[in-house]
Amino acid sequence: MRHFSPYRRAAALALFSLLVAVGAAVTALGGWHLAFWNRIYPGVRVAQVDLGGLTQTQAAARLRAAFPYPENARLTLTAAGHTWTVRPAEIGFAIDAVGTAQDAWQVGRRGTWLQRQAALWRAWRHGAEIPLRTVFSQAWAAAFLQAQVAPVVERAPQDARLWLDGAQVHAQPGRTGVRIDFDATLATLARHLARLDTGPVAVVLREVPPRIPSPEPAASRLRALLAQPLTLQLPAEDRQPTGPWAFSPQQVAATLRVEPGPDGQLHIRLNRDAWRPVLEDLAAQLAQSPVNARFTFDETRGELVLLEPAVWGRALDVDASLDALEAAVAEGRNQVTLAVTYTPPAVTDDATAAELGITALVAEHTTYFYGSSPERIHNIQVAASRFHGYLVAPGEVFSMARVLGDVSLDNGYAESLIIYGNRTIRGVGGGVCQVSTTLFRTVFFAGYPIVERHPHAYRVLYYEQTASGRIDTRLAGLDATVYVPLVDFKFKNDTPYWILMEVEVNAPARYITWRLYSTPDGRRVVWDTTGLQDKEDPPEPLYVENPALAKGEIKQVDWAVEGARVTVLREVYRDGELLYRDTFTTHYRPWRAVCEYGPGTPGMPPENPDPDHPCRPDPGD
Repeated sequence: MRHFSPYRRAAALALFSLLVAVGAAVTALGGWHLAFWNRIYPGVRVAQVDLGGLTQTQAAARLRAAFPYPENARLTLTAAGHTWTVRPAEIGFAIDAVGTAQDAWQVGRRGTWLQRQAALWRAWRHGAEIPLRTVFSQAWAAAFLQAQVAPVVERAPQDARLWLDGAQVHAQPGRTGVRIDFDATLATLARHLARLDTGPVAVVLREVPPRIPSPEPAASRLRALLAQPLTLQLPAEDRQPTGPWAFSPQQVAATLRVEPGPDGQLHIRLNRDAWRPVLEDLAAQLAQSPVNARFTFDETRGELVLLEPAVWGRALDVDASLDALEAAVAEGRNQVTLAVTYTPPAVTDDATAAELGITALVAEHTTYFYGSSPERIHNIQVAASRFHGYLVAPGEVFSMARVLGDVSLDNGYAESLIIYGNRTIRGVGGGVCQVSTTLFRTVFFAGYPIVERHPHAYRVLYYEQTASGRIDTRLAGLDATVYVPLVDFKFKNDTPYWILMEVEVNAPARYITWRLYSTPDGRRVVWDTTGLQDKEDPPEPLYVENPALAKGEIKQVDWAVEGARVTVLREVYRDGELLYRDTFTTHYRPWRAVCEYGPGTPGMPPENPDPDHPCRPDPGD
């Protein structure tokens, strides 16, 4: 048998006692934890409300009873001298009793074993204070502010206004608005509610400036614009000044509107559609094609003498002018310079004969008009003036109708005899064909290509007259008629030189001479005519009653001329080489004499006319 010493027995006894004590303590602690397995440990409080020993459900109930603030308290809100009282629950505030009870139950149950035991010790020894959980729905609070407070305190900002009453300008400055600052107000509410405070809580307001605070400077510009008429004017460099064109303030005001801009200013806007027809009408008035200077040729010195200055072409740019008008209106200016494009003519006043290739007389021809009425002579002079000094460019197809323009009373022509249909009647411009026939013959004998030529319906004996007044039938078929705009005479300048026209009308001597100046290129004209062939006698005279004539008065208004065919041949040579061969065939219709008589004149149809008053042959136009 083994024996232990007394010391060993004492140590063993002490160890055994310790183990027994520890086991007892562990057993006791386990039994204590078991007693609070579903309850909050002692010493746990929320705002001095003891929750120890309570289940979570019991703790939540105690918290609701201890904190009736959301339903029972009255929170006061103030803004701009107004007051609103509301239960915290109405603006989304509540006590989270369940969540707070859960937080209390977690004391001593989080962390490691030692951490849990330490928490239990502190709670038992000193107590554990758990914060009260609350819920605040800012959306609910914002909805309350929007529905109840905003209609009372908020004011929308008002932009400055500027409007017209006729030409009167009215202006109103902008007004600052007021808005609730929701973020700042909700943050303040949250702080008061977290303290279970009843206020008062000041609703935070902020000023909202208008987008456009002032009607100036647009009002000043608009008043300046409408203080006097708006004028449209041509650029200072215009060579044919006209205008300006003025529009009253009332007219201008009717085409304006005022609009806000992104820059915080009011702007004056122009109704472009209202002004476009105005400018288009002006464009039609101002339109001017460039016109070459006109000259005569001094054969002695070989120099040009200015007859009429050149005219620059002018075209109003409607869109650019609208832009200029729009800019002026926006700036309050009532003087606008129109946008105009100027085109220089091909030949200006300082052109020289050498530059144009005008060195000598190329061709000259004269026709005669003995027996013409004063009105016919007047028309010859008017028509001839349109061509005196005119320049034909190299390669140009010259149109007599284009240069002649409208043959009308407004353009200085008189009434005289003209061929119209099957009759010779009084009309505007009788005698113009004397001019066209003279030009045709001058071009014919100059050897230029003839592009378009129309003969008369019947032989006009003026065009077969010679200097002595006799009729030369070899001139038949060398006439040309022009009837603007349907019938034209055209020829082509097929040389590299300009052609200068000079037209001389000697009214007392009854002749017209056409001269062409350029650089002679050696061309030579050979021509021949078949003469009058297949002649036809004129029909019997026609007698027509004219109520405007007196009884017994007989007046011849048309003269008999026999009809015939004639063909004129032309060959143009240069340096022995044939350039052109032309054939001009004319069929002149027989033309009857026509007499008018007054009502009741003896011997008129149906009886035979008085032999003392026959329709007798005589030259006509």
